Amino acid sequence: QGPRVERIAQQSGVEVEIVKRSDPTPGFVLQAKRWIVERTFGWLSRERRLARDYERTEESCEAFVYLGMIRLMLGRLA
Repeated sequence: QGPRVERIAQQSGVEVEIVKRSDPTPGFVLQAKRWIVERTFGWLSRERRLARDYERTEESCEAFVYLGMIRLMLGRLA
């Protein structure tokens, strides 16, 4: 939020959308979508290969994320 974020967004060509809360509740309130993402990252962190940054290319790292999710889903189906 502010001129610094706007300047960096314009320079990098990224569209930034800041969403403000509409409810008057003060303080921290849990959001459902955030927990879905954090839970998925927790599941992926159990994969030994993804626990450290061993990969040299983004493509191989992405492939191991796919393999980790495939393994997780196959385990749930079995």
